[in-house]
Amino acid sequence: MNLISIADLTKEDILEFLDRADELKAGRDEGVAGQVLAGKSLATIFEKPSTRTRVSLEVAMTDLGGHALYLSSKDLQLGRGETIADTARVLSRFVHGIAARVFDHTTVEELGLHAKVPVINSLSDLEHPCQILADLMTMREHFGRLEGLKVAWVGDGNNVCNSTILAAALLDMELVVACPPGYEPNGKILERASLLGGRAEVISDPKEAVKGADVVDTDTWISMGDEEDAARRKQIFLPYQVNSDLMKLASDDAIVMHCLPAHRGHEITDEVMDGPQSAILDQSENRLHSVKAVLEKLIKTK
Repeated sequence: MNLISIADLTKEDILEFLDRADELKAGRDEGVAGQVLAGKSLATIFEKPSTRTRVSLEVAMTDLGGHALYLSSKDLQLGRGETIADTARVLSRFVHGIAARVFDHTTVEELGLHAKVPVINSLSDLEHPCQILADLMTMREHFGRLEGLKVAWVGDGNNVCNSTILAAALLDMELVVACPPGYEPNGKILERASLLGGRAEVISDPKEAVKGADVVDTDTWISMGDEEDAARRKQIFLPYQVNSDLMKLASDDAIVMHCLPAHRGHEITDEVMDGPQSAILDQSENRLHSVKAVLEKLIKTK
């Protein structure tokens, strides 16, 4: 079993991961995870640097009794002409799983096609399923449920937004996405969500999106690869800043989420990020517990 897209999972799969992640979080100090992956190794491929992804994967494998190998693009033969397929086949002879944080989504798809061990998408330009599992875990912690929650995504229709759209469809959540024209989510993702019965609505007015929302979610306006367009993006996205005025339109018990790293004062203000409605640090911590549940399931049962 691979985890390339959040839509690779069923609703039941997601809830099973979340239930196990809750158990692992609650019992971490008591060693609930045990050593189920003792003697197992995970190859972690990083074309993009990361804080949360790298730390969560390495600590998760350690907690489960296994070992993670960090492989930057400089450490692999991919940069010198070896095909993705050959890399997948070779790594499969050495390790028990592969997690890849890449630029092009087709890279992780090809790894999944040719590897003989489970492949996990730890971020691509199209999706970020590991992040979304942590997000769902955080929402359920705060509200005790997922079904029927109203989620407002404010900002760029990027990879995290795409995975949120698919997750909302699978879990019967109401999702409104507010993006500037030209920065909407991927069209094929929206089509796939519709086939899953999703209710995602894409509009351009952030105030309308946030009205009555239980969750207000955002992300950087300038993802890796967009740096040359930074000045223009800042101007275009300025009306989409998550600030205290915007939050007044959400429900009284709404939470704010951001997958980090955040550009404070741009997509989100300090007042909101550090305020009482912020669930951002919970969300960040939950990257560990949710990916631990994924690794335990995929590698243990491969």
